[in-house]
Amino acid sequence: MERELMEADIVVASRLSFKKKQAYEKYPKAQSSSRRWKHLKQILQAENFPDLPPDLPTYVNIESPPSTQPCKRLCDITGYEAPYVDPRTNLRYANAHVFQTVRSLSSDQVHQYLSIRNAAVVLK
Repeated sequence: MERELMEADIVVASRLSFKKKQAYEKYPKAQSSSRRWKHLKQILQAENFPDLPPDLPTYVNIESPPSTQPCKRLCDITGYEAPYVDPRTNLRYANAHVFQTVRSLSSDQVHQYLSIRNAAVVLK
């Protein structure tokens, strides 16, 4: 049996019909041209940053205008996104389990959480 397998002529097509065409088969001309990528240092040198005004945000300086998108509301306990706010304590929470934790907190702990968020409000 093994001998028959060794002697059998197996013919496999060089390109199978179910395989996708490679990019070099589709576009043979693009393969010949070599594209050289620039490093960040080369880009920075080409941009002439000293000639630009200092208040313009670039790769070099970190200062930029404030974001136009609203900030995310995060849970005060877990740090996850918080779609809910407890009306009694004004703490943000992410799910029902955290809500139970928020309701079990003392007023001093609630005040500490609010002061961390800079939302310290006099509680009723």
